[in-house]
Amino acid sequence: MSSTRSPRPRSLKASLLSAALGLALVTAAIAPGIKPAMAADGGTLVIVSTQVPRHFNGAVQSGLATAVPSTQIFASPLRYDDNWNPQPYLAKSWDVAPDGLSVTLKLVDNALFHDGKPVTSEDVAFSIMTIKANHPFQSMLAAVDKVDTPDPQTAIIRLKHPHPALLLAMSPALMPIIPKHVYGDGQDVKTHPANLKPIGSGPYRLTEYKQGEFYTLEKFDKFFIPGRPKLDKIVVKLVSDGNAAVVSLERGDVNAFPFMSNTRDIDRVEKMPNVQITDKGFAGIGPINWLAFNTKKKPLDDVRVRQAIAYAANREFITSKLMSGKAKMATSPIAPGSPLLAPDVEMYKLDLAKSQKLLDEAGYPKAADGSRMNLTIDFIPGDEEQQRNVAEYLRSQLKRVGINLEVRAAPDFPTWAQRISNYDFDLTMDNVFNWGDPVIGVNRTYLSSNIRKGIIWSNTQQYSNPKVDELLAAGAQEPSSEKRKALYAEFQKLVVNDVPIYFINSAPYRNAFSKGLDNLPTTIWGIMSPLDEINWKEKPKT
Repeated sequence: MSSTRSPRPRSLKASLLSAALGLALVTAAIAPGIKPAMAADGGTLVIVSTQVPRHFNGAVQSGLATAVPSTQIFASPLRYDDNWNPQPYLAKSWDVAPDGLSVTLKLVDNALFHDGKPVTSEDVAFSIMTIKANHPFQSMLAAVDKVDTPDPQTAIIRLKHPHPALLLAMSPALMPIIPKHVYGDGQDVKTHPANLKPIGSGPYRLTEYKQGEFYTLEKFDKFFIPGRPKLDKIVVKLVSDGNAAVVSLERGDVNAFPFMSNTRDIDRVEKMPNVQITDKGFAGIGPINWLAFNTKKKPLDDVRVRQAIAYAANREFITSKLMSGKAKMATSPIAPGSPLLAPDVEMYKLDLAKSQKLLDEAGYPKAADGSRMNLTIDFIPGDEEQQRNVAEYLRSQLKRVGINLEVRAAPDFPTWAQRISNYDFDLTMDNVFNWGDPVIGVNRTYLSSNIRKGIIWSNTQQYSNPKVDELLAAGAQEPSSEKRKALYAEFQKLVVNDVPIYFINSAPYRNAFSKGLDNLPTTIWGIMSPLDEINWKEKPKT
């Protein structure tokens, strides 16, 4: 890992674009009387979101619902631009030691928490060790041994081995710096009362929260970056009806709709004359929609059967027709848009003859009625387009090669998660995020050491390949970016050939904004970034 030092902060115009999107949508019915103010600086941004947070502390909770408010309330050591480059934030500079075993952060001098107390290296050390112990992404900071604090503005992160994913792990959504004087009182940080009444050092402070309905973020006047944030207030309305949000956007009652993924909604919004829509701001999330196999259950324990299903599935049709061309094809464990994506993996283009040959070779000939086997496919409830519709399509498609597929619905997410995590399935649709780096969001799905019964989004496929384990372990520590990319390229080829998962598409997320908004966030983290630069450039037409 080469030594890296940041210069002065670059413009984060792109970062704030994504965030603004998520924070500006609300329907008149949902938020009667709330209208965004239209000043170049100042004013209110009203956002509608279908993502309801359990609480606001991203140090112990992953996911979009928590990340959007957490990145406004808490600052992090670094932030990222739209080209995967780290930018200064709470850390004005950073140095990676030549041996890769330490990273030294130099903090800004003027950062304050919302209660007026200074942010120091003690808070950084406390936060990092709290995240290491409590965050769901256990591999993210597993290499961290301790954090030294030689002075109030210096934090030295000591590592057990080189950890090239560490800088990305310092992003706002993954490493919020929480106040030690609040959270270090001996209470369980996962259930701490401050999680619902947070004190951070970010551009906005939480001033009101009505659970399940809305929360209000107001400008922190002593934010450490001069002239920011641009807005006075952000109001986030929490709703379950995505159609109501689209109608509200169309009427001009709201300013933004983040994380749109329904292609009909996207088509409709693209035709709105006073709305701008973008597919940028999701590269760091890396959301992949896929078909997973229970590799320990017959007949799916035979790689030839899994390959046969892949050759029959036809991802080209799924993305171009079922998803109206709005979704990019996913072909490997690494999401489209990642610099680590390997383009030269087996593509499993539709080939019914090859599929049938593989099934014959595996010992599953056609019976008199043309069938070879009976299997069940599950899906995550609540997402018709990405999950159920694809499952139903696969049912009809696989019948062409003699596989009878029964689509099994779950009444709710917990039921689905319990089935899959306890290996009570044959095949299942799933949607899993990369979270920027394999160490953070990819390894969990493929490491044999992460076969953990009862834990959803672990290695629920029970996939085990010693060479894959070896490559992932090496990639997690390799300081050379070129060598690291080569390791992950080999990993991708192996996994694609073994087919514990058939990769289908990158979820077609979009962010929609009023044309009156400026400095929208289109960085790799999009709306899961501080919205300190977004502002109104003109009053939107209504």
